[in-house]
Amino acid sequence: MKKVKITVLKTTLDQQLAKEYGAEGLGPCPMMKAGQIFYADYAKPEGFCDEAWKAVYQYAFALAHGMGEELFYYGDWIRKPGVAICSCNDGLRPVIFKLEATDEVSELDYEPVR
Repeated sequence: MKKVKITVLKTTLDQQLAKEYGAEGLGPCPMMKAGQIFYADYAKPEGFCDEAWKAVYQYAFALAHGMGEELFYYGDWIRKPGVAICSCNDGLRPVIFKLEATDEVSELDYEPVR
């Protein structure tokens, strides 16, 4: 199993939806900041938002388990192998992430029992 690099590309705020539905003073996500980098395999990295992990974990899992040389979704989404661009599920202030396969072996890697 390989490590997956997760980079916070940007935090956003949908002004129109926030004005209509958001709490007073709502701004971009306070947990994540553009430029933050996390490394994951199958488990949520320390300090990573629980809700964001729910939105991106299946891509991290796929990349950690060998999807690094392939394109997601038949090549009609991302043009670079081993990359996924995802966002969290917050409809008012989504955070955009870049997930990348790496060649770095996870500490959790193990040899299967035969």
